[in-house]
Amino acid sequence: MTEIDALVVQPILPDQMAALDRTYRLHRYDSAPDKAELLRGVGDRIRAVVTTGGRGFTAELLARLPALEIVASSGVGTDTIAVDACKARGVAVTNTPDVLNDDVADLGIGLVIAAMREMPKGHDYVRSGDWGRQGMMGFTTTLTGKTLGIVGLGRIGTEVANRATALKMRVAYTGRRRQPVDFDYYPSVEDLARAADVLVLTCPGGPATRGLIGAAELSALGPKSWLVNLARGSVVDEPALIAALESGGIRGAALDVYASEPNPDPRLTRLPNVVLYPHHSSGSIETRTRMSQMVVDNLAAWFGGRPLLSPLFAIETPAFDIRELQR
Repeated sequence: MTEIDALVVQPILPDQMAALDRTYRLHRYDSAPDKAELLRGVGDRIRAVVTTGGRGFTAELLARLPALEIVASSGVGTDTIAVDACKARGVAVTNTPDVLNDDVADLGIGLVIAAMREMPKGHDYVRSGDWGRQGMMGFTTTLTGKTLGIVGLGRIGTEVANRATALKMRVAYTGRRRQPVDFDYYPSVEDLARAADVLVLTCPGGPATRGLIGAAELSALGPKSWLVNLARGSVVDEPALIAALESGGIRGAALDVYASEPNPDPRLTRLPNVVLYPHHSSGSIETRTRMSQMVVDNLAAWFGGRPLLSPLFAIETPAFDIRELQR
């Protein structure tokens, strides 16, 4: 039994949880009937936290864990994690970037195709028997030659761009700075929206991007274009989006994320020009396994005195071997 206590705010996959259970003394905050009582008993001994980007880690919980050294999160997003508070306390924070890029980009392009070619409508048209009763479904829109605008050309945005190029789409982007790429750069989201046939959001969440897509940007996108959100629900002014969809201000949207999860605004779920997906872009068994294993590996590196695989900021790894703490 190890002497390292770890708090599970949100579990990772079963095989990786079993590996953690063999190495650490786990305390299940996620399933504790009385979380405050759990913290009173073990809070001062917790040295590691396991969580996910969806569940996060709050500054309030950090304050209850005086011995905490590291927060290991499964997921690339960190807007739900008290990163600044952890950094101020000297607590390391890791996430799981890169391993999910391909799945998220695949899903993003899938949403672009589903929206522009109206795949959900076609599915329902066949299933309902309307094809037989009414004949050919109405025409949709080709992707070839259309402009796909990307807001945030980071790791995921770049993978979306590569896939769009393979589909013979023109790619343009905006971001904090111009990138060394051949795609057209626009200095503002509004300028990019005006040029785009479909606008794909792959930027980070958090205060800096809250409400980045509002009425002005949607108006610039216009009635012949689509919005695809792979970022965070907070990036879009959702009431403005609903108004644009209802009025025909934009042609449609495809969404993996929402302002309220897992219960989106019912007005969105009733609209015929929206493709909906349940915040599951990285949700393949292969990718989620790699993400969970990265949590295990980051913790092993930290307590083994080795460099972290994916630190959010620089903190010196403690110089001792975890094997010295096991008996």
